[in-house]
Amino acid sequence: MGTVIVGAIVLGALTLAVRSMIKDKKNGKSLQCGGDCKNCGGHCH
Repeated sequence: MGTVIVGAIVLGALTLAVRSMIKDKKNGKSLQCGGDCKNCGGHCH
């Protein structure tokens, strides 16, 4: 039973992380520099 609970928690965390990455990608943010082009030279967008 404990394995199922831990698995559900890990799956939930993974789902939230993927959802956040998709949302950031749709908003034009890059995974490499986080959309802060003054720190990466502007070549990430």
